[in-house]
Order: sequence, then structure tokens, then C-alpha cells
Amino acid sequence: MTAVDVAVRAEAALGEGPTWDPREQRLIWVDILGSRVHTYAPASGRRTVLATEQHVGAAKPRAGGGLVVNLRDGVGLYGPSGSPDAFRWLHRDPVPGRRGNDAAIAPDGTLWAGTMRYDEAPGGGTLSRFAPDGTVHTLLDDVTVSNGTGWSPDGRLMYYIDTPTRRIDVFDVGDDQLPVNRRQLAAVADGDGFPDGLTVDADGCVWVAFWDGGAVRRYTPDGVLDRVLELPVRRPTACAFGGADLTDLYITTARTGLEAPHPLSGSLLVVPGAGKGLAQPAFAG
Repeated sequence: MTAVDVAVRAEAALGEGPTWDPREQRLIWVDILGSRVHTYAPASGRRTVLATEQHVGAAKPRAGGGLVVNLRDGVGLYGPSGSPDAFRWLHRDPVPGRRGNDAAIAPDGTLWAGTMRYDEAPGGGTLSRFAPDGTVHTLLDDVTVSNGTGWSPDGRLMYYIDTPTRRIDVFDVGDDQLPVNRRQLAAVADGDGFPDGLTVDADGCVWVAFWDGGAVRRYTPDGVLDRVLELPVRRPTACAFGGADLTDLYITTARTGLEAPHPLSGSLLVVPGAGKGLAQPAFAG
């Protein structure tokens, strides 16, 4: 069992999307089904909670302060105050039975946001690119559960997970910053759970949280599994490097759907000194 610390003890139904905010030196994460955006500053221990009016799939920092959020009905923006009256829609496109899920900020400052149906109907979700002016480009329109998205250190590769496929895929990134040439980086063996959120480290290795797999697994750039961090919880959902030197691996977890969840299910976990992460860009809008 990996030596795991508890960063924030919580009972999030569906903790997701950990993101290190270097400007504020804090970790941002969400409880999707609890409609909450959480922040945690490890140096001071300060925590905040922002209630959203809809299920929130992801929350990422904005370059000018505040947050961009992937909600049930689209993508919205909070100003630096974080108060509900500072909210506005960047792009609203409600689809009955569908919600926002995991999201990531690309090296060029655009938001790549995924969706999925509540009933997880095959092909019912999307992956779209949101520019700061609200322009939307849908890259994939036949996704089932859109999850982990990340880029190689040089920005020339994009990694992506549609969870039920049990694959980790990789694209080439063209000069227009759009992905092409989708192919499999790694397949998940039976019994290892389902790949969920991911992060990429400074060596270009891909760390993936495994839903129902109780672990975070690291794959080399050529797709070889070279490290497994076993966890006490059954449903880790995503991971991200944080802390002042980006060496601590934060892991969100879920308790939804479990008859007898582990006491730490729904908490924010951390593995100190797990590796070396990459500084993540903020949304340019």
C-alpha cells in the first residue's frame, strides 16, 4: 500500500478534477454531484467551498483571477471574488440528460471540456474546445464518458480517456493546436478498473487514476506501465501534481455507488514527493 496522506478529509459524492493554482498556491477540486468547488491551500491549511447552481464537472483557474467551470448546461465564469453574483455564462448549451464532466486547460490557454449523459449512454457525450471569446469547436461528438485530458511537456501530444473504452489514447497536436492521428497508448487489463482522470509529469509520463481499480498508474511516453500507487479507496477519480515545487500528487476520490465506502472515500488524498509535475496554464479568458 502506498504511503498516502489525507489532505482534506471529506465525504464528496464524486470528487474530481484536482488542479494546482500556482497564482494562489492552492489546490482546486470539485464534488460533481454535490455541486461544490473546493479549494485547499496546503501552506496555511485554508479551505473554501463555492456552491454552484448545477452539477459541476470541473473548475480551473483563470489568468485574471476567478474560475472557469464546466457545468451541466455549459461553461461559465466566476470572477475573482468567487461570489455567485460574479458568475456569467461563457457558452450555454443545455441538453436534457447530459452534464459537463472532466476538463483541462491546453498550453494555449483554451479550455477542453467533456460531457456525458447521466445514464452513460454510449456516444452521448462530447469533447469540445472553448476559446476565451466563447467560440466552441467540438472535436469528438461520440464520447461516452469524457475524462482525462493532458498534454506532453512540449505540447506536441495530447492524451485522452473515454473511460468505458478502457484505453488511454494519444493524439498528435498540429500547428493549429488541434489533435489528429488518434491512436492507443495503452489498454487496461481486466481487473484493473477503469481509467479516469490523468496528469502528465515533467518526464512526459502519464499518471492515470483508476475507478474501481484502487490505484494510480503511471505510463511512460511509449505506453509502458512502470509504476503503480495502490490506494486505500476503491474509486480514485483523478490526480494532479501540486505544492510549491509540484512534487506532491493530489488524488480526488468518490463514494457514490458504494454500499460500504472506505472512511476516506470522498476525501482529497496526497502522496508527498511522488514525482515532478508540470506547471499548468490558466484559462486565458
